[in-house]
Amino acid sequence: MTILRLTVHDAGVALSTPRIPRVAGALIALGLALTACAKKGPPTGGPPDLEPPRVIASVPDSGAARVPLDTRFSISFSEGMEPRSTGESVSLAPRIDIRQQRWSKRTLTLVLAKPLERGHTYTLFVSGEARDRHGNPLGAGRAIVFTTADSFPAGLIAGKVEARGFSAPGTYVWCYDAAQGRRPDSTARDFDALGLADVNGRFRISGLTVPGRYRVWAFADLNGNRSFEPAADVLAPIDTTFELLPERPRAEDLVLRVVNPRAPARVRGAVLDTLGDSLGVLRVFAVSDSDTTLRKVVEVASKGGFELSLEAGPWRLRAFRDHDKNRAWKPAEEPASESLPIRAGPADDITELTLVLRRPAGVP
Repeated sequence: MTILRLTVHDAGVALSTPRIPRVAGALIALGLALTACAKKGPPTGGPPDLEPPRVIASVPDSGAARVPLDTRFSISFSEGMEPRSTGESVSLAPRIDIRQQRWSKRTLTLVLAKPLERGHTYTLFVSGEARDRHGNPLGAGRAIVFTTADSFPAGLIAGKVEARGFSAPGTYVWCYDAAQGRRPDSTARDFDALGLADVNGRFRISGLTVPGRYRVWAFADLNGNRSFEPAADVLAPIDTTFELLPERPRAEDLVLRVVNPRAPARVRGAVLDTLGDSLGVLRVFAVSDSDTTLRKVVEVASKGGFELSLEAGPWRLRAFRDHDKNRAWKPAEEPASESLPIRAGPADDITELTLVLRRPAGVP
């Protein structure tokens, strides 16, 4: 949020001079007051910029063939970009280092450290971490695929990323030639091709050599540093080898279901309170079977609904009437439900649970 600070200077000092006639002084005061008021008006820059930037053109264009080996690349954006974040977000795969970056208004020109190779297909990509001058991120990113060969390869792997526990847009889909037997190395960026999930989670990996066999991995860069860190990011292999043949060069309409293993489960349900007791607060608490020191307590909504966010693992849920409002159940005094065991998986959505309050044994 931009905070505008308007400074209004004291306009009454000149009026203290007795040689100024009263009428003239009044007119001067009025003029200066109007000037001061004008300074308090709305800023002339218009409303704040909340629109994400877009890549509107590139050299070479995506799908281009016979790209010269000494091509000087350029990427044009829909608005002025923040140079550092944008420059750091641009890469080429298979990897060739970028020796120099030059800006001209909204266009970034790249000079590579070495020429392209003959007969190769490359992907120039801009990650979603690129930002405009107002801090708005590019979001899903952009992939530009081209080849130095005489024709653009016909192979295509395309579909949609269904993400659970994270947002699909901007997810990378790394593609490797299965014949090479390589596994992902995010620091080396050694994938043979890649796709980027758009705002709808859809991706395309084009320009693949046919015939060929390919493996893919989904990489969600959740901390935005373009390198896989197991404690923060998601890197999931897709358990299918895609074989592209001359008579069947395209594998389309795929659905890649990817789960964040650290995402908590969402647990929802209702408490059935038939006791008519209005004392205290109605709550639900959960205790982990793996670590009984791990507990969650939530207040039940006015219509009896509850919602918990639980880490993956086995849990036991119980509703209780917290008479003394200390957020701890007193078994001999406070009504409660039976203990309900559940198993929460990463990013699970567990619904339609029902907990029924009962009076403690021996309490009328």
